[in-house]
Amino acid sequence: MKLNLAEELLLLVYDDHGSIMASGQSVDYGLAGALLMELMLADRVTVSDKRTAVTDPAPTGDPLADQALALIAGSRRGRKPKDWIGPISKGLRDRVLDRLVQAGLLRREQGKVLWVFPKTRFPSATGAEPVPETEARRRLLAAIDATGSVDPRTAALLALVRALRIERIAVPDRPVRTVRARIKEIEAVSWPAEAVRQAITEMEAAVTAAITTTVAVAATS
Repeated sequence: MKLNLAEELLLLVYDDHGSIMASGQSVDYGLAGALLMELMLADRVTVSDKRTAVTDPAPTGDPLADQALALIAGSRRGRKPKDWIGPISKGLRDRVLDRLVQAGLLRREQGKVLWVFPKTRFPSATGAEPVPETEARRRLLAAIDATGSVDPRTAALLALVRALRIERIAVPDRPVRTVRARIKEIEAVSWPAEAVRQAITEMEAAVTAAITTTVAVAATS
């Protein structure tokens, strides 16, 4: 089955036992960025003068992306990509997890920590890595090991990997420095137009800024 970028990203950050391997808040912002990139790749939104603009309000057919599109289209003023990360991220992880459970890729497992505190895990439905996750990892690894440009969806997923700093999780068999350098190279050559490259870069920066702000607030509280 074909997953959107948010679903692929979430599969990457959950281990096969159902535990999240990255900061939950960072993942939430990454998922929002993934939907913005989905809309960008579907020619529904763009970034003009550093403001997010709807270029086509027609639904994409993906409920998650269409919810984000409707939110942006309903705004009376243009906002920077970073200003959409928070609103789009609200409740998004739960909705993405629900879809992955409904698709039979994950299962919802209720439990308790220290026999007291409730905890929900989302392990693989089969006990093995879900096939779409394996395929996503193969795409990422092939892109890192190749030279030149890669397909836009893989390039967008790699941009999210870098923004969340989950290189060790997404591409564990390659040195982080090598992965980061290759992602930078991919971003420079993989987009068909300069405007698209700039828009994707803005969206990646929006995710990074949201995560950085959260970390800074947590450090001072």
